Amino acid sequence: MKKTLFFTVITLILTLSSCGNKESNLSGAGATFPAPFYNIVFKEYAKIGSNVTYGAIGSGGGIRSLKDQTVDFGATDVFLSDAELKDMGADVIHVPTCLGAVVLSYNLKDVKDLKLTADLISDIYRGKITNWNDARIKELNPELNLPDKGITPVYRSDGSGTTSVFSEYMSKVNAAWKEEIGEGKSLKFPAGIAAKGNPGVAGIIAETEGAIGYIGSEYALALNMSSALLQNSSGNFVAADTKSISASANVDIPNDTRVVITNSPNPEAYPISTFTWIIAYKEQNYNSRTEVQAKSLVGLLNYIISDEGQAIATKTHYAPLPAIALEKTKAAIESMTFEGKKIETYQLSVAKDAAH
Repeated sequence: MKKTLFFTVITLILTLSSCGNKESNLSGAGATFPAPFYNIVFKEYAKIGSNVTYGAIGSGGGIRSLKDQTVDFGATDVFLSDAELKDMGADVIHVPTCLGAVVLSYNLKDVKDLKLTADLISDIYRGKITNWNDARIKELNPELNLPDKGITPVYRSDGSGTTSVFSEYMSKVNAAWKEEIGEGKSLKFPAGIAAKGNPGVAGIIAETEGAIGYIGSEYALALNMSSALLQNSSGNFVAADTKSISASANVDIPNDTRVVITNSPNPEAYPISTFTWIIAYKEQNYNSRTEVQAKSLVGLLNYIISDEGQAIATKTHYAPLPAIALEKTKAAIESMTFEGKKIETYQLSVAKDAAH
């Protein structure tokens, strides 16, 4: 095979001394939702920057790990509230890395394009609808051959940003859900069975005929799992894909990037879409950290939002950041300091060998 050399120019924040230096290795923990993207983008970054280890332990665990200063960064699908930010002990920045969606995946043989409304989802998780051939589900899906089969709702057992995004949407659009279940990272569900992480919920759905559960859209797409078409605020039934997820992000984004994009008024939008964030301390000189570590982290963040990093997001079934989000995100990264001084940057031309 003939090898050709091509160059891509990526804006990275690195130091020459960090390359191959164990001192520059990074660790992070948090959301399982973006883990398929992070696993690949971190591996690619290691080829030109630092090694990155990531523990997909759930958004709640990621926030706690950053607060305990046992990792260089946390990852969460729900931004920190004002109270949570105050509790972190120092300024924390939010860096959106991509967009994704929470889908309702189900296991019903030969049943495709199932339509669901928030009212039906609420009744399923509250134990009011227990069988797939329930009259209300059949009325919405007259063309489908729904079986006389019990419904097994599946939910998260761990503190989860996915749960928070899903329950925030459900509380926004369904009064009974808001009153009986509410919203948050960890909730008590009246019906169903629990599983840890998006992979755990996806696994139980795949193994249990009649199961339904909320998971990150990328897991459903990667595993070829059936997912419901959800009714959005315009009354349209929409599947989660790059186009419908991106349509949800057509909103004003504040400078700190903390924004909710569920239940978008856009008629083409998938209703349970969300940004996912990496969180880090703005001032990097803490807990005996070195400037090399700080520059490595900023280099990683810039790689993730680069054209190459965002292309990896698309390949792993996430939607890339829109231009306005990229602008705000770059500003957040540039605000990071070490000993109060801006972390210096330089441009690196990365040469890659490609076999053709």
